[in-house]
Amino acid sequence: MEQRLSVITLGVADLARSRVFYEQGLGWTVGGAAEQVVFFQLNGIVLALYPRADLAADAGVPADEGSGFAGMTLAHNVRSPQEVDEVLVEAQRAGGRLIKPGVAVFWGGYSGYFADPDGHLWEVAHNPLWALDAAGNVSLAPGQGE
Repeated sequence: MEQRLSVITLGVADLARSRVFYEQGLGWTVGGAAEQVVFFQLNGIVLALYPRADLAADAGVPADEGSGFAGMTLAHNVRSPQEVDEVLVEAQRAGGRLIKPGVAVFWGGYSGYFADPDGHLWEVAHNPLWALDAAGNVSLAPGQGE
C-alpha cells in the first residue's frame, strides 16, 4: 500500500448544517456535491461530509453515537501562534465550539481545539519545526519522527 491519505469522510448528523459550517462559516469552497454528500478539495486530499447513519451502513457497522472522545482528531496547521487564535475565533463565529483555547504546548508549539457542529475535534496548531508552503502543505523537518 502506498503511503497516502486521499479522503477523510466525516459522518454528520445534519448534512445541510455541516455544509453551512464549513462553506459559509469557515469560508471553504465546495468542490462537488450530491444529495447525500459534500466534497471539499483540500491541499492534496478531499474532505467529505456524509450522513452518519448512511456512512455506518456503508461500512457495515452500527451507527451508535456513543459519547466522549472518538479516538481521533483532525489538524489544521498555521504559520503563527496568533493565527491559531484567529482560526479558533473564526470557528466559534461559524458555529463551532471552543474546546481548548490556544496555549503553548510541551513540544514547543502553540495549539488549541474546536469541535465542529457534530463534535469532530479539530486541532489548530503552529509547529515551528514544520514548514508550510504557499498552498498550506505541511512538510516534516528532516529527521522528524526518527
